[in-house]
Amino acid sequence: MIKIMFICHGNICRSPMAEFVMKDLVSKKGLSGSFEIASAATSNEEIGNPVYPPVKRLLQKRGIYCDGKRARRVTKSDYSYYDYLICMDGNNLRNLSYIIGNDTDKKVYRLMDFTDCPSDVADPWYTGDFASTEHDIDQGCNSLLSYILEKGL
Repeated sequence: MIKIMFICHGNICRSPMAEFVMKDLVSKKGLSGSFEIASAATSNEEIGNPVYPPVKRLLQKRGIYCDGKRARRVTKSDYSYYDYLICMDGNNLRNLSYIIGNDTDKKVYRLMDFTDCPSDVADPWYTGDFASTEHDIDQGCNSLLSYILEKGL
């Protein structure tokens, strides 16, 4: 079982989008039983809140449903539990390090580091550009899944 946690600032936009896009990708490949996929925040600001409505609508247009998802904060114990902790940007990396300490097991990455264009995934909460964020998350999740499958389950 491969365990992946996607991480962003509030866990209402980027990380839940990545969580549910990745769940959809592995489901379409018949691999749901080989993965556990979740998401969390580095901040306390949105804890308990649902996925941001524009993200929920964007996912629903793709036939992906995230009903019941509520924001939660990443914990120190998540580091030992998950195989991959995938941050959306450099600020998330920095804030995650305050929570988990040093990445001694080399589990922490930025999502776009698995692509040919390593970069941050822009936060649509601030940019308003959900389409660009969706594009980056699609590209990042596909690349991450390819990376994991090449390594072997």
